[in-house]
Parts: sequence; structure tokens; C-alpha cells
Amino acid sequence: MPAADRIHLASQSPRRRQLLDQLGVAHDLLLPGDDEDAEALEHVLPGELPADYVQRVTGLKLDAARRRQRRRGGAALPILCADTTVAVGRRILGKPADAAEAAAMLGALSGRTHRVLTAVALASGRRRWTALNTSHVTVAPLSRQAIAAYVASGEPFGKAGAYAIQSQFAGWIVHIDGSHSGIMGLPLYETAELLRQARIRFGQTG
Repeated sequence: MPAADRIHLASQSPRRRQLLDQLGVAHDLLLPGDDEDAEALEHVLPGELPADYVQRVTGLKLDAARRRQRRRGGAALPILCADTTVAVGRRILGKPADAAEAAAMLGALSGRTHRVLTAVALASGRRRWTALNTSHVTVAPLSRQAIAAYVASGEPFGKAGAYAIQSQFAGWIVHIDGSHSGIMGLPLYETAELLRQARIRFGQTG
């Protein structure tokens, strides 16, 4: 398998782009078209555990991206996908549909420790590599006023668990056990390991 210098990132997240830039990974976006229902891939199956869910969804996103790449033609670059979910026990907290759901999610996180799970998948040719990062995040007790103000900021929408660690919400995080970049949406250590396994050159030491 020849070495590669560039990849396709199949993600609309600007944070994942920033994190790949931090590693020095040259990349182009490979985003869903209007004919694709990307949100449908994130449907939770009955009784599905958080780790199983996030890995399954990431695999589906990678399969969809590979089909997209073949349809569009051009360079058959390696493809990187990721998905992040927040879990309180067995309960999966996805992206809130509205302000009420966002407030309910933040209430569930208030004063307790939850998990943030990010799965990463990389395909190059016929091979694929996967990784899973799990971090634990402890949140201070949140007043109803604090929750309402954060929801009103608009930050919770489009975010698993209704928050972003790189936002003002960081002021309520008491402790992190795990990967800060994984909580942001792309665990850099695991991602770098996959890139090295796939012989993708990046940064100064890749």
C-alpha cells in the first residue's frame, strides 16, 4: 500500500478540521450532497449501548463517504470519518431538537459525571482502521438560569449532549478524565495512530 500525503475528511464539523490542522494533516472535505440524508444515519437502535452506537454510526458514515467518493470521481484519497456521542449511564444524548430538549439534556449532565465517546474510522483502498476514545467529564451543578442562558446562546444546537467543551460551557466543567480533543470530536492520539497505520504522512513526524 503506497504512502499518502492527503486525505478526505467526511465531516461537516469545523472543530475536526481544526484538529486535523493541529496534527498537520493535509485534507479536503468530502461532504454529503443534497441527495443524502446524513442525519438518518444517526438514528439510535432500540436498546443500543453508547459504544456500539457511536462505532456503528461512524462505520455507516464511512460507507456513505466511500460511495460518495466513487460517484464523484476524482482522486481516491483515504477517507476519515468520526462521530461523537454523550452518554449518561446507558442513555445516549444526541443533538437536541429544540430548546426544551437542550435544557433537559443539560439538566441531566448537571452535577454528575458523564461519558463522551468518539469513534474514528479511516479507509484507504480496501482496508479500514477504527478506534474508540472514551472520556469522563464531571459537570458542576447548573442552575436553571445558567441552563436557560446557555440554551439562549444557541451553542447547544448541533452538539451531542447539548454542549461544546470549547465554548463557555468549559466554565462549568470540574474535571476531565480522558482526551480533550476526543471530547471536541476527534481524539488526536487515536487519529494519529490510524494515520500512521495507513501510512499517511502528516506533520513533522508522521
